[in-house]
Amino acid sequence: MLRLLSTPTARWRALLALNLVALVGLLALIVWQARPAVMYDLHLAAGEKLQCVSYAPFHLPGQTPFDPDIHIAREQIAADLAALAKITECVRLYSVDQGLAAVPEIARELGLKVLLGAWIGHDKVKNTVELDNAIGLANEHADVVRMLIVGNEVLLRRERTAAEMRELIAYAQARTEVPVTYADVWEFWLKNRELAAAVDWVTVHILPFWEDEPVHIEHAVAHVGRVLDEVRTVFDKPVMIGETGWPSAGRQREASRPSRVNQARYVREFVHRAHQEGWHYNLIEAIDQPWKRALEGTVGGHWGMLDAALEAKFPLTGAVAERQDLYTPLAGMLVGALLCGWLAHNLRTGALHAAAAISGGAVGGLVSVLHLEHAVLAYRNPLEWGILGCVALAGALLPLALAHWRADTRWPAAAHAWHLMRSADYRPDAAPLLGLLRGGLLFAAAVAALLLAVDPRYRDFPLALYLLPALYVGLFASTVADSDIEEHLCAAVLVSAAIARWSSEPANPQAIAWLATALALGLPALIVRAAPQRQ
Repeated sequence: MLRLLSTPTARWRALLALNLVALVGLLALIVWQARPAVMYDLHLAAGEKLQCVSYAPFHLPGQTPFDPDIHIAREQIAADLAALAKITECVRLYSVDQGLAAVPEIARELGLKVLLGAWIGHDKVKNTVELDNAIGLANEHADVVRMLIVGNEVLLRRERTAAEMRELIAYAQARTEVPVTYADVWEFWLKNRELAAAVDWVTVHILPFWEDEPVHIEHAVAHVGRVLDEVRTVFDKPVMIGETGWPSAGRQREASRPSRVNQARYVREFVHRAHQEGWHYNLIEAIDQPWKRALEGTVGGHWGMLDAALEAKFPLTGAVAERQDLYTPLAGMLVGALLCGWLAHNLRTGALHAAAAISGGAVGGLVSVLHLEHAVLAYRNPLEWGILGCVALAGALLPLALAHWRADTRWPAAAHAWHLMRSADYRPDAAPLLGLLRGGLLFAAAVAALLLAVDPRYRDFPLALYLLPALYVGLFASTVADSDIEEHLCAAVLVSAAIARWSSEPANPQAIAWLATALALGLPALIVRAAPQRQ
């Protein structure tokens, strides 16, 4: 590699080749995403709708149930339920607080039924108030409320014991004629079988994506059927699937990949089988819930049948494509190419340099659009937008800096580059900027890798942020870059943490891609530091 990239001409040729390969790969990806996927068409009978969907009204900017002072306006709830009445005959609530007490009355006006939930947590006083309010609503609207659900995954969260839940369920049973149930993940029902004696229905959550051994979309509905059969053999009470569904965005968990196509496929195939076999079910969920990203990462906010603007995310019949917009990525590619071409023209570079710069700008513009698309889905607050936006900006600056680079100077280590750029006799030169960008991105990637290693369940693999830097650093850093102890440390952390993260899901394509990205970004710094005699 050292000999192959020993001259500026060789470096421009290598950069041009790398850019063209990356461009072809990225274009193939977005074209593949735009390809309509053929799947089972769900044809419901005349007047037939989805049985029930989970409803929470916290889908507008800034809304979260964690705000103790929030009260959702009746008008918003009415608009939400009007949209949902077109696709379902029932909504499931998890609480009757924060404005949700208005749901049964509005549901009656729209011809909807309600699975009324009382939220049970660690605070006994709040539990009593919540349960009394839910019982009162159930009795007042008994013609609308199909069932009272006392607690949701309380045992999973370990906030109450099974004995305490039996007492709460018995308290509700003594005060209402509405059927009473408790909802939890199916494994926790099997671990606490004594609860069945207290309820009228056994309500289980079966989520193939969140299983301890995640299920491929190909086998997801069959998995639900097997679990339901197992639960039915254990309990002599009627069983309802209280939650099932599939996310449309977020990180892949082993074989389970969130996507719009997979969500559409799961809903269609599940509902068809459920109606065919007479399953009682509730889909999670009605509307995307951005606030859930704070708990479960990107994937938590994207389980809705409708998006946060109340638009359907997919049809129940016809082909479904993952990507609906090809023009924005192509526009980003064009803008990047024109910008870097303009810079190369102003520098009066040769044709090879200009071609490498233009192709690098095209790659950078395309990757920037892909990153922005991911950011809209994933970033949860201004802090994330600020910090990760700066990382994205640093990555986007790389093609611009390379367009200015003469390919005949070395990239100094970040600390030295910062010193050079602040010195009084500094002359504009792309090499110090490239060294500074490389060092900053190494540090950011090391932090990201550590966070992924300690919080692997919910964090996304930040491929869109670090793919472009990895390509350029991997190509050039071992031949034209210096490295200091700080960069060596960041690289060591990045590589070791990425290996640790990959080892927990070695067959996950996203984990493999993250490992390759981390190695390309981190290994050159380790090589330069470990073998300075080869420079």
